[in-house]
Amino acid sequence: MTKTTRERRSAELKMEAVQMVLDGRSVKEVAVALGTGISTLGKWVRQVKDEQAGKPVLAKPITEEQREIMRLKKKIAELQEEKEILKKATALLMTDTLQRSR
Repeated sequence: MTKTTRERRSAELKMEAVQMVLDGRSVKEVAVALGTGISTLGKWVRQVKDEQAGKPVLAKPITEEQREIMRLKKKIAELQEEKEILKKATALLMTDTLQRSR
């Protein structure tokens, strides 16, 4: 039994397809032109509308703004982790310094 793999679409292509639908073309017309399922394109359209409305979306972000927010959240988490490590290192060095001075 072989496992079929789905082709991954870039966020840029998804946004372009959604924009065509929002500009007045039918979902079916755009889906056929891109070789994408109608329900898939419909899901992308709903997701972009939700993202633009500020609603939380569980799927990987499509809009540039949401991708940037996701990147910044990762960076914040990284920096917070580094801050905690530095706090612990400072405390360790301080206790070592105090013990040596006695």
